[in-house]
Amino acid sequence: MSTTFLRKFDTMRRRHAELNALLGQSSTQNDAAEYARLSKEYADLDPLVEAWMEYLGLETEIRDTEAMLDDPESDPEMKRMVREELDQLKTRLDEKIPELQLLLAPKDPHEGRNVILEIRAGTGGDEAALFAADLLRMYGRFAEQNRWRLEPMSSSPTQLGGFKEVIAMISGKGAWSAFKFESGVHRVQRVPTTEAGGRIHTSACTVAVLPEADEVEVTINERDDLRIDVFRSSGPGGQSVNTTDSAVRITHLPTGMTVTCQDEKSQHKNKAQALKVLKARLLDIEQRAAHDERSKDRRDQVGSGDRSERIRTYNFPQNRVTDHRVNLTLHKLDQVMEGDLREMVTTLTAHHQAELLARMGEE
Repeated sequence: MSTTFLRKFDTMRRRHAELNALLGQSSTQNDAAEYARLSKEYADLDPLVEAWMEYLGLETEIRDTEAMLDDPESDPEMKRMVREELDQLKTRLDEKIPELQLLLAPKDPHEGRNVILEIRAGTGGDEAALFAADLLRMYGRFAEQNRWRLEPMSSSPTQLGGFKEVIAMISGKGAWSAFKFESGVHRVQRVPTTEAGGRIHTSACTVAVLPEADEVEVTINERDDLRIDVFRSSGPGGQSVNTTDSAVRITHLPTGMTVTCQDEKSQHKNKAQALKVLKARLLDIEQRAAHDERSKDRRDQVGSGDRSERIRTYNFPQNRVTDHRVNLTLHKLDQVMEGDLREMVTTLTAHHQAELLARMGEE
């Protein structure tokens, strides 16, 4: 391991010990805000220090084991056993290094956030809209399997049961980590239900995954920045949905961005939902601009969230799904459409971590 890594972990170990001492002082314990801040910093350092101490422990074991090989009184059989143990210890040490490097990698600033999921029908007309509904169902099943909550926020249904656009919030621990690689163009190849000749058609949907914005991250002056229109909801609805001005359209005047929510019966709830979506989109624009400025010469293929990029193909006749970013092909599309995205998410996460390690090696 490089000297730079050694210094970083040693500095963290000393800070961890310092925080432990500070948390034990009565002056800190009597200051609730300071105690909470230091406790969080201490908890964040815990896994790093634990992994570092395990690494140092393995180094000590290796030195002690190597010393046993130099013992002139050891018989050949004992030395053979010691060499085997030494090989195992060195393997464990080698495996520990990438883990330590990942612990030092920059943390995702959106970790722990709720997800705002936007699915839009693209090329393919009615078939694309039907596939948008299929994707929403797939993500809903995936969320259900992980005990996350998927809450529809806005939708534009079609007469055949599809969606021109649908927006939902997914909330729960770990939701962002699992969904953040879903942004992009999802292409489907299948025989549409409306196709009498049995020909395979290719359609596409665009998926956008945005983190829910904190109040302090996006400031909106409702009086000067927003135009809010209310109108009657269109399409299928329950009691009173289509008979009152409950639908809300918010236009962000500085950018011209428009968000419409009409799924709730309450105008107040629709306005709150629309504001959440608007803030998430504004945060996304701001962070993309900052990312582009920092990364003019470098592009993260998995984490870019580039919604113009085709990321995945769903081939129904061959029961095949392919993620083009990591060249992963699974012949279990039926299971994937039922929400079994575990292998896909695991592979994308591992690829992203490998890229992080490669970048750290370049620095």
